[in-house]
Amino acid sequence: MTAKQIRVMVLNDMEKLDRTLFRMEQGYELQFRLGPTLQGKHVHVHTNYPTEGERFEHHKFHALDWINPTGREDDSDKFCTLDLKISGSYQYYFGHGDKEKSGGGYIVVDPVLRVGADNHVLPLDCISIQTYLSKCLGPLDEWLDRLRVTKETGYNMIHFTPLQTLGESRSCYSLADQLELNPDFSPPGQTYTWTDVGSLVEKIKNEWNMLCIMDVVYNHTAANSKWIKKHPECGYNLVNSPHLKPAWVLDRALWHITCAIADGKYEDRGLPALIQNHEHLHAIRGVLWQDVFPKIKLWEFFQVKVEPMVEQFRDLLQSGAKPDRSKTEGKQQLKIIQDPQYRRFGNTVDMNSALENFVPHGNTPGAIEDCCNWLRRRLEELNSEQYHEIRHHQEQATNCIDGTVSYDRIADHGPKLGPVTRKHPLVTRYFTFPFESATLEQDLELINQPEKSCHFLAHNGWVMGDDPLRNFAEPGSNVYIRRELICWDDSVKLRYGNGPEDCPYLWAHMQKYTEITAKHFVGVRLDNCHSTPLHVAEFMLDAARTLRPDLYVVAELFTGSEELDNVFVTRLGISSLIREAMSAGDSHEEGRLVYRYGGEPVGAFLQPSLRPLVPSIAHAMFLDVTHDNECPIQIRSVYDSLPSSAIVSMACCATGSTRGYDELVPHQISVVSEERFYSKWNPQAKPSSPEEVNLQSGIIAGKLALNRLHQELATKGFNQVFVDQVDEDIVAVTRHCPSTHQSVVAVCRTAFKKPKHHRYSNEVPSMCIPGKIEEVVLEARTVERQAGSYIKDERNINGMPGYTVEIKEHIQLKDSKVVRQAGVTSRGRSEYVQEIVFEQLTPGSVIAFRVSLDPKSQDLVGVLRHHLIQFNPLYKAGSLTDPNTLDILKSPLTEIISKMTLADMNALLFRCDAEEKEDGGGCYNIPGWKPLKYGGLQGLLSVMADVRPKNDLGHPFCDNLRQGDWMIDYVSNRLISHGGTLAEVGQWFKAMFAYLKHIPRYLIPCYFDAILVGAYTTAVDVTFKQMSSFVQNGSTFVKLLALGSVQMCAVGRFPALPTLSPALSDVPYRVSEITKQKVQCCVSLAAGLPHFSAGIFRCWGRDTFIALRGLMLVTGRHLEARNIILAFAGTMRHGLIPNLLGEGVGARFNCRDAVWWWLQCIQDYCTMVPSGTDILQCPVSRMYPTDDSKPLTAGTVDQLLYEVIHEAMERHMQGIEFRERKAGPQIDCNMRDEGFNIVAKVNPDTGFVYGGNRFNCGTWMDKMGESERARNKGIPATPRDGSAVEIVGLCKSALRWLVELHEQGLFPYNSVAIHKDGKQLSMSYEEWDRKIQQNFEKMFYVSHDPNDPNEKHPELVHKRGIYKDSYGASSPWCDYQLRPNFSIAMVVAPELFTVEHAWEALNIAEEKLLGPLGMKTLDPDDMVYCGVYDNSLDNDNYNLARGFNYHQGPEWLWPIGYFLRAKINFAKKLGKDTYEKTVYLVKNVLSRHYVHMERSSWKGLPELTNENGQYCSFSCETQAWSLATVLEVLHDL
Repeated sequence: MTAKQIRVMVLNDMEKLDRTLFRMEQGYELQFRLGPTLQGKHVHVHTNYPTEGERFEHHKFHALDWINPTGREDDSDKFCTLDLKISGSYQYYFGHGDKEKSGGGYIVVDPVLRVGADNHVLPLDCISIQTYLSKCLGPLDEWLDRLRVTKETGYNMIHFTPLQTLGESRSCYSLADQLELNPDFSPPGQTYTWTDVGSLVEKIKNEWNMLCIMDVVYNHTAANSKWIKKHPECGYNLVNSPHLKPAWVLDRALWHITCAIADGKYEDRGLPALIQNHEHLHAIRGVLWQDVFPKIKLWEFFQVKVEPMVEQFRDLLQSGAKPDRSKTEGKQQLKIIQDPQYRRFGNTVDMNSALENFVPHGNTPGAIEDCCNWLRRRLEELNSEQYHEIRHHQEQATNCIDGTVSYDRIADHGPKLGPVTRKHPLVTRYFTFPFESATLEQDLELINQPEKSCHFLAHNGWVMGDDPLRNFAEPGSNVYIRRELICWDDSVKLRYGNGPEDCPYLWAHMQKYTEITAKHFVGVRLDNCHSTPLHVAEFMLDAARTLRPDLYVVAELFTGSEELDNVFVTRLGISSLIREAMSAGDSHEEGRLVYRYGGEPVGAFLQPSLRPLVPSIAHAMFLDVTHDNECPIQIRSVYDSLPSSAIVSMACCATGSTRGYDELVPHQISVVSEERFYSKWNPQAKPSSPEEVNLQSGIIAGKLALNRLHQELATKGFNQVFVDQVDEDIVAVTRHCPSTHQSVVAVCRTAFKKPKHHRYSNEVPSMCIPGKIEEVVLEARTVERQAGSYIKDERNINGMPGYTVEIKEHIQLKDSKVVRQAGVTSRGRSEYVQEIVFEQLTPGSVIAFRVSLDPKSQDLVGVLRHHLIQFNPLYKAGSLTDPNTLDILKSPLTEIISKMTLADMNALLFRCDAEEKEDGGGCYNIPGWKPLKYGGLQGLLSVMADVRPKNDLGHPFCDNLRQGDWMIDYVSNRLISHGGTLAEVGQWFKAMFAYLKHIPRYLIPCYFDAILVGAYTTAVDVTFKQMSSFVQNGSTFVKLLALGSVQMCAVGRFPALPTLSPALSDVPYRVSEITKQKVQCCVSLAAGLPHFSAGIFRCWGRDTFIALRGLMLVTGRHLEARNIILAFAGTMRHGLIPNLLGEGVGARFNCRDAVWWWLQCIQDYCTMVPSGTDILQCPVSRMYPTDDSKPLTAGTVDQLLYEVIHEAMERHMQGIEFRERKAGPQIDCNMRDEGFNIVAKVNPDTGFVYGGNRFNCGTWMDKMGESERARNKGIPATPRDGSAVEIVGLCKSALRWLVELHEQGLFPYNSVAIHKDGKQLSMSYEEWDRKIQQNFEKMFYVSHDPNDPNEKHPELVHKRGIYKDSYGASSPWCDYQLRPNFSIAMVVAPELFTVEHAWEALNIAEEKLLGPLGMKTLDPDDMVYCGVYDNSLDNDNYNLARGFNYHQGPEWLWPIGYFLRAKINFAKKLGKDTYEKTVYLVKNVLSRHYVHMERSSWKGLPELTNENGQYCSFSCETQAWSLATVLEVLHDL
């Protein structure tokens, strides 16, 4: 069973996609998910896709329900869904809060077409359609004989032009009655009806396996339609569209000029009836400007009569009238108000505006007269402006008339209409005139007689380059007066208005017409779709789909842009757009169209069944010729018909042609003037017979073979396409089936130029075809024969008898006349290639080969597919079993991977270059591109994630795979070298790759991807099964972050942690490669990749314990967490935990905070892990039992953990003061001498831990100046000496916890003992805890009271309502800097804060410090703030040089976790409303981290960003504490 196809639409705020096409198939599921801009908001999604059992109504929307599979607060997986089962166009929109719509678009669902008595499915790409001009079919009882030609030529769909009664012009698209069947189809004494047509269509469907569609024309009706005479309101006439009056006046005047020219009245002015040259055109211009325009005075329709306006104004002034300011909304310029009835001089101006603009200087008659004169002058100016505008219109009208006459009567490519007559007027009439014409003056009087002027109806036509979304007959358009319409004078443009209420008769009439069509035909072709009003087509198609839900809608669109095409395709649910091969000027362009209109590239990747919904181009109906195109035999050559047809047939979309092309009719079959009948089918027909055709006629035999091939390729899944331009005339099109790896290659030699006049080369390049040629599917060429020359028949549409197709089908290569030889060559061990040398590939010939992989490759691919079924059932097709399968492949990969530990997973999936190098390897480097991020599978998968969706087979990654086995061997050999279970996985890869290496190189990228994706997903699934239930049941985002634990936690080749006590149970061991002894192999936590991943710089006390809770406790890695806690405990010295671990032996004890983070982790371990307090009784091997000890081996001195904890507390209370060992440049080349002096003590009055000096930095903000040039070398940027706020919070948290433990009998100590002045003193933990509690708010809160007695330095306060960053710093102003550290104290010791103060401080931090991904490390209002970190910059700037601003602005990620957790914690205390707003903020912030991780090739979160989230190249790309604290936020939610 194939997996259900699911497409995901990610919604982004304010994203309107109504001009983007999204196509879906029936049976697909569409999921709407929230993009980062919407996560956390209350989003509602509405759609008009009908609910189960409901009828579709365009304007009826309903909301979709949200599904949250993890049931968590995190929005990354939340979705709502639509099961798409009905074809059509459906709209969706979404909004949030009080915003009803903040984005939306359309989804188009393709119809499913069924054919034959058994109703089998006809895929859209299978369609081969042929167009018929219906009037040329003759009586209905002769149709089958004529239509049989289509059946016998292998088409499976017929397109009929309208079957309705035609208008006077006999154009196929000018219909006199939309509801009546054309009476021409009924022979004398017989009346056929729509039912008879329906029966015929049904017979064709069931017996011939062919479907029928028919045109619908909504734009116009024939000028002689009887119903339009009864209902003139259905067109644009002078009563309902008075804006057309000036254009009508011009049109009548031009008619009278026609009559005058026809009657010879202008011959004396050099204008005869027969117009032949440019002098005659110049004479026409003279007549227009001298006789027509001055006489009809069109400008008068747009002007005002000045004197009556001035009189009205004078009366108002004399009566003392004042402007009504409520109407004018401020002073408006005086403008002409157009008379809605368009009478001459019928326009007015707004008198209120006149009073506003022209104010008399007094009430005297003179002042009033002056004011009237000002108005008079202004009105005359306005009239002059109108006159000039009309003059511009007349100039354009003159140019358009000139162009039309030139084309109609002079141009060589025009129709050469001959003399001007009343039948062939000078220019086409724009309006109907159903009355006897008199003089122009008498005609123009009819404008004022509504009972007559309602019958002057505007003709339809098209406007070059016009906006298709604008109706050119509506007010605001000047197309008719400027004579820009290319007019069809046989049809009247229909006026629908905005809806059925505007013209009830027309809407009802056209709905009936639509329903007749939908009842009998499987689909419609929207004629002239681009000028059909969208709302009309939408309404009519809704009516059609009510009768026939799987309506196939084809359209011709000439909008000039794909974006505009999409407006029509999406709104109307168009299934296929007509595309013309005749638009190609050469074979290269024709081949490019094949590539553009469908199919994937050969060797494309298998896409997952759940994937993003991506925009598509409209499905194509690619026609070698349409009934509107000029005749290709005239434009190209008769020899091109077959090869161009073959190129089209090889396209992976619907294809087709027009009746007459296959018979080689050498002229265009005109939709207007053609009245002859199509020929009938007769297998015995003579070549010279004009009324009958058979397989020997024209290219019919070739077309039959091509249509069969087209349909076979689509049915059998040959959906990959490659187009090769062999030379300027030869195009080779390959269609490839991705499951069987069979190909069909068609080589077509086009003949765009006539061979008689163009010398085609005899040298045809040879071709290399990869694989084994099974057969020649067909070879065909157009040849001349003795059958007489072409004579146009009077009664039948006949083709050229002197040409036929010589064709052979399904022959062996040796029997080919076209191929001289085919040598077999082998390029490398897996490239089996046949070189084709052509003998007879003459212009106009085609050869198609069926190609398989060579038998060995075919078997290897089959076996490979068999082994891939475990990952995806789609590989069943084309799979084979191998009797000699290696044992390693006999069981599923899951069985091997399930034996792996999470530490093994680190090696399988991750490891950056530094880690790989430590193991003696390195990450794979793609020459000419760049190295991969990881040695493990993630390194490869990150690249493939970019390459796969785009099928970017030209990417250097794919090139490298095709060129050699280096990357393939790297994957397996790297794992085998690790030994153990990893080596087993390596052997599995090696066995799979043994097949992969011997298949054709062009297939290697897609199968390599399939193997790796299968292995990766299996490994990731097994990984999560080994983690906590929080991760297993978590969202995608939770799982992504949890993988960070695998990324950071590794066992390297050399141990990073000191050895644990031998007395400790459950410690992992391995045999050392170097000593061959049994050694511990505990997981250690890297601080960040790539900079802090290997060697001495991998493990840091502070980083480890900030990250441990999130990456190890939350993910359920309890044992490994325990080992890390105990390993660091063993290195304690001076009561401190090392900063840089250096395996303990090279440890530096130069940080004041690591020990407090370590204590916090032990507390978290005790509370989060089942029986977690057992850790307190675990043995710790002390490496330094005294401050001066040499490093001791594990097991020499063991203590229980609780004793080590107590020692740390006691040492702080006693006071820690020492000088670092080996102080000097050998351990720190930048530190000044004083910086090596370490101090950490407790203030006995406040209980606050304090320490440090201005030459060292003992907290995480630990940047030491390095620039001699800027004179900051040896000076810390952020010493944070005194009592750092987070250390006070962590200390308070530890004290509270130890008091609780003591009360529970789990910790034997209740106080710390110290020696002072020779006396032993003690302080209880409770008292210490209480002192901090009593003093914290007093000392750290910056209150709003300027006279706060606790404020030591009121002059340094620059922000109130915040918490200080430190207390008692040597530079007092540093205490008052706003930084994000106080939020850490809020999370670990919330009891220190009053809720209101905490909330205000958090809001200030949100406003000032919160960035897109991280927190600004310093208030942007601070004078030393700089948000861009550049460690390489060395200049004179003290605050910047050599990255001195590392913690003075750049946005670090890990503090954001504490900030958000603090917000959540305090919001809960402030009520539901605040909590909900906070959850929105949190989700919104986290969504940006989710997007970053999704897109990051490192699959991590960085250490820091520059200001406003900009990328920082000096940051670690993925940092342990960044991942950990964000995961903790999700855990809190």
